[in-house]
Amino acid sequence: MTKVTVLGAGSWGSALAAVLANNGYETVVWARSEQLAEDINLRHVNERYLPGVTLPEGIRAVTRVEEALAGARLVVLALPSSALADSVECLRFVADGAVVAHAVKGFIRPQNVRITSYIQERVPAVRDRLAVISGPSHAEEVVRLLPTTVVVASESRMVAEFVQDAFMNDRFRVYTQADVVGVELGGALKNIIALGVGLVDGLALGDNTKAALMTRGLAEMTRLGVALGASPLTFSGLAGVGDLIVTCTSEHSRNHRAGCLLAQGLSLDATLKRIGMAVEGVGTTFAASELARSHGIEMPITRAIEKVLLGELSPADGVGLLMRRGKNHEMEDVGAQPLTALWTRP
Repeated sequence: MTKVTVLGAGSWGSALAAVLANNGYETVVWARSEQLAEDINLRHVNERYLPGVTLPEGIRAVTRVEEALAGARLVVLALPSSALADSVECLRFVADGAVVAHAVKGFIRPQNVRITSYIQERVPAVRDRLAVISGPSHAEEVVRLLPTTVVVASESRMVAEFVQDAFMNDRFRVYTQADVVGVELGGALKNIIALGVGLVDGLALGDNTKAALMTRGLAEMTRLGVALGASPLTFSGLAGVGDLIVTCTSEHSRNHRAGCLLAQGLSLDATLKRIGMAVEGVGTTFAASELARSHGIEMPITRAIEKVLLGELSPADGVGLLMRRGKNHEMEDVGAQPLTALWTRP
């Protein structure tokens, strides 16, 4: 059997490993914790991250990264963005010709660098064999074999299709894309809006408010994405609106839960402690806000959420601030011909 390796034994890493093991690959997971590796190998469980789930017996966990990567033809990075800086150097042990796919939805802080760019800069040897996996795909549902669709983007069609073939089955459908920037940014930026929707739900402001925030949030995501080199069309796909919907509405969304807790009066530190796992939307909010300022992009929702996270604005006052903004066109700037150009009369 072909060996594949997943770096990261959290919920998403374990779920992706389950897909690969179910597809018949020799699947190795790199875990930092000896206890977690033992639980996966002997009891086929990951109770900390996926309680109540039995993992496929074909998954083997190891704690030595060199052992995990030896001979692997596909390496999947499934780590929090905050852990990547300490782990990216291990990609130097990747076998010649192996494909690397990352499923990290965030930025490298404080430089605000996209994950793909960071990996290419730090490990040039894998530059031409790199892909990104994104889309509406909560680990808790993937591992239970509920139908899921994702997208794989790469600068190389061959690399994208290699990853597609590895993951594709009748419960996990994979599309390919060429817009690496857009797919990566869509997966990261939607976490900001999920925080905002969590704030709205925590304030019990209703469905109208949620729909408005998600729609206008998508416009913000698109504006920044286009400024950074993405195609606006990508944000209407799985990595954009698809991931936005699931992250803003699902009980599994840590970003949504964090927003709810903040709206209930918890501090940011207390919220993150209560969640107990990475909440990517927090760092992404700061990164996107800084990128928007440096590129002259208007992102009022993102900036309001940033102020809430910093304790400079209450969630309720943030909503009021957004509602009192000046008049504007709906499609003022999303990287396409302004719809105002369609008006034929003054």
